[in-house]
Amino acid sequence: MVSKLNTDKKVVGTKQVKRALMNGKAKTVYIAKDADNRIKNEIITVCNEKQIPIIHVETMEKLGETCNIDVSAACAALLK
Repeated sequence: MVSKLNTDKKVVGTKQVKRALMNGKAKTVYIAKDADNRIKNEIITVCNEKQIPIIHVETMEKLGETCNIDVSAACAALLK
């Protein structure tokens, strides 16, 4: 179980996570196991290239709760 991401230094959502990865601002990436495979594969590939650790979360709903938002999320990232 992932603890709550109660910090302002995070981004939630595929576009924002991709942007953070490309700008070198992501420290750790969280990916929901039930997210679309195309999205997961794209984010995982970039994380592997940039050697960013990935934490897998059981469901998109659980990741949304962890990020303290009211909707589900495919991915999120903690920022440096």
